[in-house]
Amino acid sequence: MNRFRSEIAEQPEVATRLLAHGTEPAERIASRVREAGSRGFVIAARGSSDHAALYAKYLFGARNQALVALAAPSLFTHYARPPRLEGSCAIGISQSGESPDVIAVIDGARRQGCLTVAITNQGDSKLARAAELVLPLEAGPELSVPASKTYTASLLAMALISQALDPDPDFAAALEQVPAAIWRALEREEEIDVLVPPLVGPRAVVLGRGFNFSTAEEIALKLSETSYVLARAWSVADFEHGPIAIAEAGLPVLIVDGGGLVAADLESVRARLEAKGAQVLHLFDVSGLPEELTPIPLAVLGQLLAHDVAVARGIDPDQPRTIQKVTRTW
Repeated sequence: MNRFRSEIAEQPEVATRLLAHGTEPAERIASRVREAGSRGFVIAARGSSDHAALYAKYLFGARNQALVALAAPSLFTHYARPPRLEGSCAIGISQSGESPDVIAVIDGARRQGCLTVAITNQGDSKLARAAELVLPLEAGPELSVPASKTYTASLLAMALISQALDPDPDFAAALEQVPAAIWRALEREEEIDVLVPPLVGPRAVVLGRGFNFSTAEEIALKLSETSYVLARAWSVADFEHGPIAIAEAGLPVLIVDGGGLVAADLESVRARLEAKGAQVLHLFDVSGLPEELTPIPLAVLGQLLAHDVAVARGIDPDQPRTIQKVTRTW
């Protein structure tokens, strides 16, 4: 078994560990957010972590009615013209904690007097030292280049902060079910084998909406970096505003379906794509979790799918060409 597949299998234990150890730091963060009177959040991230930030945009917006902005790090680095962040809580998400541009946003926010938070798997990293508060991901060493356990841990960390900001007993109970939901996703690997052959070609589209727009983005990234498939993700709403014109016979389109309030939109675009002859594939959630938490088990299914597509193409997912585990951008 390669490292990527092995680390995918570790995710139930990672989630269990984060639930045990992450609740207290999440509550400290929420307490400081309330104390500071923060009106919203600015989140800086890159790669898979950027998709965790996109998830937080929907989660904090829906559950906490908080405005979330995704930072443009080049404004802090290349252009040296950072926006005014007063009244915001700045969160940096980085698995390694060593991404210079993410650190630059947190440094800049702290200079402006903002509350700053680091979400990272390395508690002694530069990002952790730059921020006032840290929520460690508790994922253990992640050696494979494609992120797996640190990605789902980042989602769960965001959910813990959301719960700490606005406690709800039903959401708390659902959080406790996340490790079991990941186990069930891992047990479905044979079910998704049918999705592999259409995705071994040179291109694919991945669609989601709402909370699982982030999942669509993450699966597209995984297909690109592990299998060299040119995969592009869209929100269903944006896709129907123009890009649907690319739909043609045989085009593989993967729909990421967590149910909930956007289910009708997913069904509508599925019907339109099938009418155009596109090869519509369906990655659906059966976890029983509320829609807000379905991106976690669906991301696991997407990781398994990307792994199996890479194997089918004869590619080692642990060693994607031209990229490294830690990418330092400015």
